[in-house]
Amino acid sequence: MIPFTIYGFRGVIDMLNNSSTFASRGFVSAEEEERQACAAEPYRTTPRRGYWVSLLVILFGTWSGSLQLAQGQQPTEPPNESIANRTAQSTGSGPAMTSDDNARYRIGPGDVLDIRVFNRTNLSREAVRVEGNGMIRMPLIDREIQAACQTEGELAKEITNRYTKFYRNPQVDVFIKEYHSKQVAIIGAVNDQGRYELQRRVRLLELLSYAKGPSEKAGQTINIVHAPPALPCQRPETGNEDIGALSSYRLSETLAGNSRANPYLESGDIITLPEADQVYVVGNVVSPLTISLKEPITLSRAIAMAGGLKQDSKKDKVRIVRQETGSQTKKEITVDLSAIEKKRAEDLALLPNDIIDVPTSAGKSLMRSLLGSVAPTVSQLPIRVIP
Repeated sequence: MIPFTIYGFRGVIDMLNNSSTFASRGFVSAEEEERQACAAEPYRTTPRRGYWVSLLVILFGTWSGSLQLAQGQQPTEPPNESIANRTAQSTGSGPAMTSDDNARYRIGPGDVLDIRVFNRTNLSREAVRVEGNGMIRMPLIDREIQAACQTEGELAKEITNRYTKFYRNPQVDVFIKEYHSKQVAIIGAVNDQGRYELQRRVRLLELLSYAKGPSEKAGQTINIVHAPPALPCQRPETGNEDIGALSSYRLSETLAGNSRANPYLESGDIITLPEADQVYVVGNVVSPLTISLKEPITLSRAIAMAGGLKQDSKKDKVRIVRQETGSQTKKEITVDLSAIEKKRAEDLALLPNDIIDVPTSAGKSLMRSLLGSVAPTVSQLPIRVIP
């Protein structure tokens, strides 16, 4: 359709431009034909040349319509809004905002910095110590620069901005040469107590691993005593330094890596791991021992952990010596262990510092002690035969 239309269009052009050629071939020229037509039809006022112009317009319109039809059959690009929607659907709601600012080490008082200005040895400085107020000084810069609470990259950008008034496109690099501002300590029921100097941000669980983990006596609570912030930028937004001075977490959640119980440590934090509350099992048991109350323990379970009862034990007279919280007074609770075994009595839950005393039966114990002392003597006597 399109090639034919274009061909016809070009033919019409040739016809208009080469009217003399038609006349030479025996055809009447356009001017002669127009003159004859006017003579034969006096009422006609439209010149013959308008016929060819009209034909040209019709052919051009036909060609344009065919071209638009061909273009309409091709796939069209979606509008900008559709493209944006499609991109949002393929990538989600947008690029995820992942920032490592919380994990980066921030400079503090006492740290030693190495500051290098490219191709400016007169401005580069080594062993620049951050002052107690968190400030440092650099050549040509009148005012002090705050280094505390900034990362290496942030401080380098700040120094670069200061030098732009003196040099064109200065390149500044900042490196922490010595770390002295972040110190924490861990004490209590751990296998290796001590102080640690942090060269990066460390979480609670990682520090606990450096302390070789909790000891056997550790309880189920781990505490962090926060030191008051030394710099204004380290203070909470509320301005109250007492808020959050002590944080407590369950040790089991910290060891499991739960983010809520595994916070980043700050400068001056003291981690304490209290020992678990204890109960004591004594008396006529196989292995008298001290039991840590890492979890709720009942009377029967405590006796089982001590190896059970020996012979001649008075199971109906087991005593629990309990000290009242916040006082020096003690009370005794007599428990019938036989009734607990037969599910006729409640198995009491033990409290911190309870003492379980298993008594012995006096008569049975005396008889067994006599037999134990006489039997070895009799066994050592010589054997004689009576004929």
